[in-house]
Amino acid sequence: MRSSFRIVFLSVFVLLSAVGCKKTTKTEVKTVDTYVADNYTKKEVDIEMRDGVKLHTTIYAPKDTSKEYPIIMQRTPYSSRPYGEGNFKTKIGPNEHLMREGNIIVYQDVRGRWLSEGHYENMRAYIPNKTSNDQVDESSDTYDTIEWLVNNVENNNGNVGIWGISYPGYYATYATVDAHPALKAASPQACIGDFFFDDFHHNGAYLLSYFRATSLFGTPRPNGDAPIDTAWYTLPKLPTEDQYQFFLDAGPLKNLDYFFEYETADTPTMRPEGVTDDFFWNELKEHPNYDEMWQSKGLIQHLKNVKSSVATMIVGGWFDAEDLYGPLETYKNIEKYNTDNYNTMVFGPWDHGAWARTKERNTVGNYYFGDSISLFFQKNIETKFFNHFLKGEGDKNSGLPEAYVFDTGRKEWKTYDTWPPQNVEKQTMYLSEDEELTSEAKNVTGIDFVSNVKKPVPYSEDVKTVFTPRKYMTDDQRFAARRSDVLVFETEVMEEDLTLAGDILAKLKVATTGTAADWIVKVIDVHPADTETNEEMQDHLKMSNYHLMVRSEVLRGRFRNSFSDPEPFTPNQKTDVDIKLQDVFHTIKKGHKLQIQVQSTWFPLIDLNPQTYVDNIFKADESDFKTQTHTVFTDSNIEFTVLK
Repeated sequence: MRSSFRIVFLSVFVLLSAVGCKKTTKTEVKTVDTYVADNYTKKEVDIEMRDGVKLHTTIYAPKDTSKEYPIIMQRTPYSSRPYGEGNFKTKIGPNEHLMREGNIIVYQDVRGRWLSEGHYENMRAYIPNKTSNDQVDESSDTYDTIEWLVNNVENNNGNVGIWGISYPGYYATYATVDAHPALKAASPQACIGDFFFDDFHHNGAYLLSYFRATSLFGTPRPNGDAPIDTAWYTLPKLPTEDQYQFFLDAGPLKNLDYFFEYETADTPTMRPEGVTDDFFWNELKEHPNYDEMWQSKGLIQHLKNVKSSVATMIVGGWFDAEDLYGPLETYKNIEKYNTDNYNTMVFGPWDHGAWARTKERNTVGNYYFGDSISLFFQKNIETKFFNHFLKGEGDKNSGLPEAYVFDTGRKEWKTYDTWPPQNVEKQTMYLSEDEELTSEAKNVTGIDFVSNVKKPVPYSEDVKTVFTPRKYMTDDQRFAARRSDVLVFETEVMEEDLTLAGDILAKLKVATTGTAADWIVKVIDVHPADTETNEEMQDHLKMSNYHLMVRSEVLRGRFRNSFSDPEPFTPNQKTDVDIKLQDVFHTIKKGHKLQIQVQSTWFPLIDLNPQTYVDNIFKADESDFKTQTHTVFTDSNIEFTVLK
């Protein structure tokens, strides 16, 4: 086998002599990994779908043709580059093990993106019971692609797997619906499930922090939607390094329209008032509620008939700021409606997609979880899954558990036959007076705080402008606990370990002087004063008394009874607001404290609520934004799922 590395820059020593002196200049040695080019052939084809549209597909096949291989594919809106049969990726497949042991690896640009023909639809709606070849969706495109691959790619063994992270994870889930018989294994990872609850929305609140990602999904391709091999979209550039101040100064969301008015040769400059050239921004603006458009794009509700011939392994990160709802709900819905299927889940101490990286020290933001956690997953879980169903027996005895989950408090892997584990119970704790979190309800009273629209609570103490935020998921919450508009409730020091293993339900009793409000609940692990600081910690912080955010969630109050039919609050009237927080697996260890924070702004992670009811916050005026006083009553409680 040829060396997998080729020296592309040699060390050069230039000896210069002047007036009896010698000077040595050394250039840096750089290498390019050529393993893929040395061991794989690459072919690019345009595969015709049932409606005549051709999708650009790249096939990497092992040069060793003495045996047959499975096909492992990824469908992506983010490009299958590099284009050109002489240009190779340096890494292919889900991980290095699956690359080096030999598999046929396939990448495809989805319909309407990059070099594929057709028109792109963001979260294309599934069409059940198709009646003609003109009715196409991502399921039919995947089916037609697999049909072509198994019949035209040499040396394939007839078994196909699919994987993807984030949006490609959504396409991996989609492949399991009306699946091709050759599809044997699917691993949706950080998979989008519904854009009203993933990425751009959380429980109806718009995630302003994802503003810069909008054009990535909503910019029309130029030249009549023709295939293109270079990026045609431009990400909005904020003229600042302080996103908090920028969005605060910008005011109402409608003042941001100008970022999405693209002046190109084939884009008319005359457009209706309030309509931009970015179709995704227009969708966000015109559909503030969970209406038929958003519901049609959701994939979760179509997982009732996942083919039993497809084994699924859902992968996610406990600290994934982008897609936590999606993988959890994907696993739970496949499990609920397809009882005979092989369906498992793997959740580790990761942010978005970190399980696919090769860093030895595994951290999320400031917080260190251990060494080689991602490497362990790739070698002992992911590779084992695909090999069993694509090269091995393919039965349910894969050697992997139902749930491979990482306890982010104890910092160790656990395995269970079910998720949540069978031996869990509900435990209720109350938001009591004097900042106490108690196991019993005490006197019922109201705790007031002023929510000032000119001084919203920041989601991070960092001064920064980011593409999409990640590190805040484990950020130290002391900066928030010290604000008067953040209510804090805390237990005494734990005398024994308390393991949270499942979902969390916050049952708030609230009131407001206004007619609209957001409600944010955070679950926090307060560390002891003698906790040692790890090397990744920001210089101004210490692990001593670190307030680790374990889970957090927002509910836009207008959606407290229905995401489709919003309603205002009645001023000063006590009202129930229930907030479902996503699952956790975290032990509050002996010597730590469990803390709950409640607040009403979280800026600019989410957009600013006017705190006076308007039909559409995307079209709110400056005059709609009012400072209000909110009240949280002490019969509010948090229902935890606790491991016995």
